[in-house]
Amino acid sequence: MLACPLCKGKLKYVKASHELVCKFDKLAYPIRDEIPVMLEDQARRLTIDEEN
Repeated sequence: MLACPLCKGKLKYVKASHELVCKFDKLAYPIRDEIPVMLEDQARRLTIDEEN
């Protein structure tokens, strides 16, 4: 089971964007070649619409 590397919280898989999302830290971690990239500098910030 994967957890957010920053807060150790739950991640939600978003199939449409192939990302693992942490709502607490408002970050989306990419999945490349079926491998989650769990690095903060590779994550993107969620937009305001995505935060809800």
